[in-house]
Formats: sequence, C-alpha cells, structure tokens
Amino acid sequence: MIGTRGLLLGGLVTVLGLAVAIHVWPTAPPPATFPPPLFPPASDQPITPIPGALDLDPRLVALGRRLFHDKRLSRDDTVACASCHDLELAGGDARETAMGVDGQMGTLNSPTVFNSAFSFRQFWDGRAATLEEQAEGPVHNPIEMATDWAQVMAKLRGDAGYVAEFSALWPDGIQPAHIQRAIAEFERSLITPDSPFDRYLRGDANALAADALRGWDLFRNLGCVACHQGVNMGGNMYATLGVMGNYFAERGGALQKSDLGRFNVTGREEDRHVFKVPTLRNVARTAPYFHDGSIATLDKAVDVMARNQLGVRLAEEERWALVAFLRAQNGRLPLIAP
Repeated sequence: MIGTRGLLLGGLVTVLGLAVAIHVWPTAPPPATFPPPLFPPASDQPITPIPGALDLDPRLVALGRRLFHDKRLSRDDTVACASCHDLELAGGDARETAMGVDGQMGTLNSPTVFNSAFSFRQFWDGRAATLEEQAEGPVHNPIEMATDWAQVMAKLRGDAGYVAEFSALWPDGIQPAHIQRAIAEFERSLITPDSPFDRYLRGDANALAADALRGWDLFRNLGCVACHQGVNMGGNMYATLGVMGNYFAERGGALQKSDLGRFNVTGREEDRHVFKVPTLRNVARTAPYFHDGSIATLDKAVDVMARNQLGVRLAEEERWALVAFLRAQNGRLPLIAP
C-alpha cells in the first residue's frame, strides 16, 4: 500500500533511476521473427521473484556466449559485447559512459545485461523492441563497434567452428538474424535469482535483515514501487527524469543529446527527458548510476532521486534503510566463464 507521501505524488515516484509521469508502453508486439520479452505469470503482488531458470535452447545459449565475447564483431577486433557488459562487473562496465573502438567514449552509461530478458524494451530510450534488435545496434554504431554485417560475417565465415555451429542450427548458416538470435538467447540466460528479497517474497521471513525490512516499508510507502515493480523491479515502463526538482540543473554541465531520452526516438515534446525505468536488480553492484553515469555511490543516488523525484529530503536513517533494501536485490550470479 502506498503511504501518504507517495499518494501526494500520485504514486508516480522512484528512489533510484527514472520514474515520474508514467507512460504507457506500445501495444504492438515485437517483430514476429524474434521472441517477445519474457514475463513471469501475472501476480497480485507489485514485485515477483526472478524465476530459478528459463526454458532456453542450450545450443543457442552456447553459441551466443561465444559471440557475446568475440571482439571480431567490431571493426578493429577490440570491442565485444562483453566489453561494455562485463559479466564479472554485474553485466555493466563500471564506467560513467561506455567506451568503443579507438577508445571513443559514448554519452550513455552501459545498463546491466543481467535480467534484460524481463525488460519490455531495450536501451535507455527504449528504441529496441527485443534483445535481438538491441544486439544489432552496437555493431553499426560508429562509436561502439563501428562496422557492418558484411564485415562481421566475412570474419565469422572464416572460422570453421562458427561455420559448423551455425550450420547445425540453420540451413543457411551464418546470417545477421542468426547472430542476433544467438546473442539474445545467451543474454536471456543471464538471470540472477535467489536474492535475499526474492527469498523473502517466497516466504522466508528471515531472509531480510531489520534495516532492509525497514527499507522495504519505505520503498512501498514513498511510492517507489509504483514504477520499480514487476519481476525486474523496473524495465517495464517509461518515465520522466526530474519533475519535483531539476535533475539536470543540479547535475550541472551542458545538456547532451542523450539527456533528451525518448525524445530522440519519437520527436514528441512529452518524451523529453523520458527514459525506460531501470531495473533495481543487483543495483548495488552496478555503479555508477543513471543514464549519464554521473552518480558514483548508491547512497548518493538514493538521496539525489528522493529530492528530484519525490520532492522530499530523506532522513539519514531512511536513506540507509533504502540502501540496505537495495543491497538485498543482489541475486545469484550466472556462470561467467566464456
């Protein structure tokens, strides 16, 4: 149940990430050629546990794992998917913004790839409907991998192992859509179940320490759960960054194109500074925070967003209780060996 302060804001609030002014996600399904995002069965609870396993094709997962770590997907063989989504760094890269070929720096923080199967769209601005569609973006991005499918396929077709693996799965062998499909299937395998909070949701009354329980109470009563909900505690709606305060003025510096968020996709004024609400799963492991990577620590992130999204100043006890609750989102990490 949302408490008084949450109700004053109509429940459209968040403690970490991007949430106010909720937007309705698209009604059209993702392209039929690729699987839709994964969602557990409906529940009357605002947050549901991450399932222990997903029904995936192990052959695709194995091929996708290899491709995910292969730097030949970039123009100069220096950048792989894993360069920005390092499995040893909780699926991110611990940088403010991503680094691509020739050491070029991007303008957006790399979101974790963990549990991305549960997000309704991909990228901060939601421009990709599926993980398959997302896998294509960095290949063509001039800062990230700076190449094209013709160059990538030429390299992969020179690898006898890849030729055999692709041919065993598809009669037409190595094709862009198959590369995307395999990478996406591997990414779907990167789930992190069995966090303390998930164990609590499953009925283990002792799974959360007292400070985390206090944080869970605040999380609901402040209204954070209005946006950070579902199995991924986010990733299933769009929201505007900064309505109870001016996040960008507080941050300082010139506005960047990347700060415009979904406006860059739709061109609609109402989408200015609108982003996909980020997941809070494993959030204690994925610093720095926000789309611009401008906040270095979790307690600072909680404080900044409480002021800019809720319009309140948290007491120190409240801030640390929320941090304790967010740390309880650390789940069991997937196998990281390539």
